[in-house]
Amino acid sequence: MFKILGVDHIGVAVSSLSEANNFWTTALGLECTGDEVVAEQKVKTSFNPTGNGSEIELLEATAPDSPIAKYIEKNGGRGGIQHIALRVDDIEAAIADLQAKGIRMIDTKPRYGAGGASIAFVHPKSSFGVLVELCQHK
Repeated sequence: MFKILGVDHIGVAVSSLSEANNFWTTALGLECTGDEVVAEQKVKTSFNPTGNGSEIELLEATAPDSPIAKYIEKNGGRGGIQHIALRVDDIEAAIADLQAKGIRMIDTKPRYGAGGASIAFVHPKSSFGVLVELCQHK
């Protein structure tokens, strides 16, 4: 059994990380903790902490076949909320428990995510169209 510890972050697909960061930092006053390229996922990310333990993660595609590029194309060239990430206490137990309950997973074992987190995605067909990311921080 696993426990959800809270909302870790909301992933927002953007076509320009620098332009999007300008909104989140200048207009809303959130701090950007820096950029990170996650080559395995073909994205460049930045995190903007909200002050309550959750963050806004901005995601820019680094390749035309990136999931973010596909998301933006599917949405008429606009970005938007791409996923919701839930922080869990034990990601391996979470994957096993969800699979035992018949939940379809994109990832059947944890993989590397931004900030060194272990992550796994629930297939949107099992979560009513919402891409749910599970993440565990070390």
